[in-house]
Amino acid sequence: MLKSLKTYQLLFLRLILILVTIEFSIYLHKINFVFAPIFGFLIVFLLIVELYNYVKSIILLYDKTISSIIQNDFSSDFSKHKSGKNDLFELYDILKNKRNEEVSKDIIYTSILNNIETGIIILQKQENDWNIFLMNDYFSTHFNVPKFSKWKYLKSHLPTLCDIIDKDDFQEIKTSIEISINQQNSQTFVLQASRTEIFENDYFIVLLDSIQNVVEKKEKDAWINLMKVISHELLNSITPIRSICQNLQDLVEQDSLSTEDLDDIKNSVETMLRRSDHLQKFVEGYRKLAMLPSPKKQKIELQELVNNCLHIMEPLFKRENIEVENRISYHYSINVDAQQMEQVLINLLTNSINALKNNNQKQIFISAEAKENRTFIKIADSGNGIEKEIENKIFLPFFTTRNEGAGIGLTLSKNIIEAHGGYINYKNEDEKTVFEICLIEG
Repeated sequence: MLKSLKTYQLLFLRLILILVTIEFSIYLHKINFVFAPIFGFLIVFLLIVELYNYVKSIILLYDKTISSIIQNDFSSDFSKHKSGKNDLFELYDILKNKRNEEVSKDIIYTSILNNIETGIIILQKQENDWNIFLMNDYFSTHFNVPKFSKWKYLKSHLPTLCDIIDKDDFQEIKTSIEISINQQNSQTFVLQASRTEIFENDYFIVLLDSIQNVVEKKEKDAWINLMKVISHELLNSITPIRSICQNLQDLVEQDSLSTEDLDDIKNSVETMLRRSDHLQKFVEGYRKLAMLPSPKKQKIELQELVNNCLHIMEPLFKRENIEVENRISYHYSINVDAQQMEQVLINLLTNSINALKNNNQKQIFISAEAKENRTFIKIADSGNGIEKEIENKIFLPFFTTRNEGAGIGLTLSKNIIEAHGGYINYKNEDEKTVFEICLIEG
């Protein structure tokens, strides 16, 4: 225990001093000094008492250090007692630093949990009862419950939630529930619960997400994006039209019109017509998205559907010198609305044609495969792909990178596929730009 060299030296010096004093007292006694030996032995006694107190202080210091470690109390500072290398004090410092790190992490994690808009409670099993190990601020505030430590108290405030958990015997749950808060209208929540064991402690984690909040946020974001696009398109058309109207007003207020003025009026009217046509196409595109009819599904051959689309697009392929390779050889039957699915394929093929305009190697590849109850249709091209910055925007309504584009092709395609119960995504695969359609057989 006493590994410090300085401690050994001090003990050794005290013992040497005691022995020397005893020997000197005995020597004085032998040469007939009467009082000197008594005085010497008194000094020896005092030295022994001092040695006892010194050893006691060391033992108490080590005992306090060990007690602090056992009780997980690192508030004491033993730095002034360090003298050279001492394993016990080094162990204390290591444990103290780890404890401070754990406290810091705990504060950070608690802060994160308290700032997310998901209700979280963590239960810990102690003997046969469950206690609340953690309840985040959102749960406490949203459901208007104090931060209880006992599960039984929470049951009196949120019986709907607690009854479901009790009924499933604190096992894994994933369902939706309706919870009434303060006797107001019920709200629907997604309930996810899981059970885990950590260092022989049993924990049950409960997450509650408000469906209304998620839907409202997505709707709000969608409306903001849509209004940005609509306002941009309207201003692009209305601003030049207003400027032209102002110019025309100035012209007609003149007493006479020259040939140059008449040409100016003619050009202005043509420009107004072009902008009006653009605005009309924009509104028509919006109408198509907003009034998409429900698909009328029927069994058709995928090969036949693809061939019809290729036949329609053939003049464009020839004009642009694009090589199309149809790799669909197997006869796949799909349950779709033929007219809507044809529109999707034409939109994707048109997208590929536009992507290949400035390429030397112009190739489009069409393939398909079936896995379980899913049919995957891929349309790939040898274009330059889509820039990383806009990958997450390509399916937004009216988003386009082309001046002459309407920005509804991919959005309309996505809506049609989703109406069929499938999905469409974009990826890069083997240095090719790939749009993949997944159709799920019901």
